[in-house]
Amino acid sequence: MPADSIASPGAVLGVDWEERVNFERLRTERLERAHAALESSDLGALVLFDMNNIRYTTATHIGNWARDKLFRCVLLMRGHDPILWDIGSAARQHKAHATWLPKDNWRAGLSSWRGSIPEDVGVEAGNAKRIADLLRENGLAGDPVGIDVVEIPVLRALEAEGLRIVNGQELMQQARRIKTVDEIALLDHSAGMVDAAYDELYRFLTVGTRENDAVALVNRVLYERGSEEVEAVNAISGERCSPHPHVFSDRATRPGDTAYFDIIHSFNGYRTCYYRTLNVGSSNAQQRDAYKRAREAIDAAIAEVRPGATSADVARALPSAADLGYASEEEAFGLQYCHGVGLSVWEQPLISRYHSLEHPVPIEEGMVFALETYWPTKDGSSAARIEEEVVVTAGGPRIITRFPADQLYVAGTRYWTGVSLPGTPGDSQV
Repeated sequence: MPADSIASPGAVLGVDWEERVNFERLRTERLERAHAALESSDLGALVLFDMNNIRYTTATHIGNWARDKLFRCVLLMRGHDPILWDIGSAARQHKAHATWLPKDNWRAGLSSWRGSIPEDVGVEAGNAKRIADLLRENGLAGDPVGIDVVEIPVLRALEAEGLRIVNGQELMQQARRIKTVDEIALLDHSAGMVDAAYDELYRFLTVGTRENDAVALVNRVLYERGSEEVEAVNAISGERCSPHPHVFSDRATRPGDTAYFDIIHSFNGYRTCYYRTLNVGSSNAQQRDAYKRAREAIDAAIAEVRPGATSADVARALPSAADLGYASEEEAFGLQYCHGVGLSVWEQPLISRYHSLEHPVPIEEGMVFALETYWPTKDGSSAARIEEEVVVTAGGPRIITRFPADQLYVAGTRYWTGVSLPGTPGDSQV
């Protein structure tokens, strides 16, 4: 089904007069893909602790509060609906309102809460026996069991039950690699919310704006528009742009500063990773040149995105570590690469010059990934950072990140020399 079959993109209110995002279809197709991946493997079951895999298979969500506790657990067996052990009150809520699975599949459970309950209490051993008993009842205990992420005491307890534990994260990554029509629509809407955040940020950014002020603004804009989680807002300005520190501060912007931002948030589970670079008040030739080179690099990479191409084709178009002034691709990793975007911002394909030239994978229709580039100024005083999210269609890439990035735009007061009259935001003079 083509992506444009979703009516009124950007609308999320359910109506009776047209088909928009169909959440029943979303839940059904995701679980079908997880089951298909399991059936195509030699695994008998998957045990899932990764929050995104839990959401993919059960369509449940209890907030970012649960993300780092590793107490929610799904058992997905061949030929069976998933069983979710959740904190007790959430399990009761699922029984009442998550009607897409049998009520008995929503179960109260407990973990050690990242070791807060000592191992000798026996929580891990009890949980492992519960899982192993279900596998034995269904004739699957002799097959390999895939786990996505796991704590050492949990792993040891499962092995003590005689289970052979293998990597299950790769299988779930493969299941999630190609997005459904509803997933693409939600990713597009999530990116549109960041479009709005950047529009507000462009009008807000002036000399003296602190990086944390920008972070606060973006959080407000996104939550007011329905974001369920703002995972991170990177706000980097001035001399902090090179090298990229990957964390915001309370630095105040100065006249002529470059500032770049990365906005990662979730709408109905579907995330963004979306960089933009702006200047404050004015821009100079070195800053504009760095931006132009970053833009050319990302455009060259986007031009290689099409079904039938490989990740090596995209990687070759990205700037090398040497281009950016780094000694190795490992040192430059994260400045010029691509990564899948879905329920997390780390999905397949992940494309880089570090590994993709020697280990290419095919680019397939229905993939959604973000392409990132970076370029420092010649004197090393600043840098430009750009990121675009693309959907791979039969005809090539469709960009879903729409805040203008064709040139270096200048926010705030602009200082005119009289050489030319004010024009577009990109026509600033020094």
